[in-house]
Amino acid sequence: MAEQEYSLPIPVADEASQEFFDGAKEGRLMLLRCSQCGRHRLPGRERCADCWSTETEWVQASGRGKLYTFGVMHQKYHPAFAGVTPYNFAIVELEEGPRLVTNIVECENDDLRTDMPVEAVFDSVSEETTLIRFRPAS
Repeated sequence: MAEQEYSLPIPVADEASQEFFDGAKEGRLMLLRCSQCGRHRLPGRERCADCWSTETEWVQASGRGKLYTFGVMHQKYHPAFAGVTPYNFAIVELEEGPRLVTNIVECENDDLRTDMPVEAVFDSVSEETTLIRFRPAS
């Protein structure tokens, strides 16, 4: 997606998530993979939920998944969202297993359906930050 004037709050990478955000900026969805059992996870969890190992490596995910669940926000709880309401918020279950909170783009809110196949798109919202969103898979 093209870089544009972006007025919504922007997440800031910390040490644990820097590789995730760097990958997004390069058009790659990065996950942690447990070196012991192979389970994938998002940054922010120090240990593997399956084997409790702290040994991990960063790997590129497929960028594919399915819409696990979603909602459509109609309330304007923050003034920055006034121009984009109603908007969807979604949880996408990646092919690799982790579930990512995101938005579905290139799809009307009324057309969203759980289990619909989706694919990652990369939305450059500032010079420093690219957000990962999803669209219906083609």
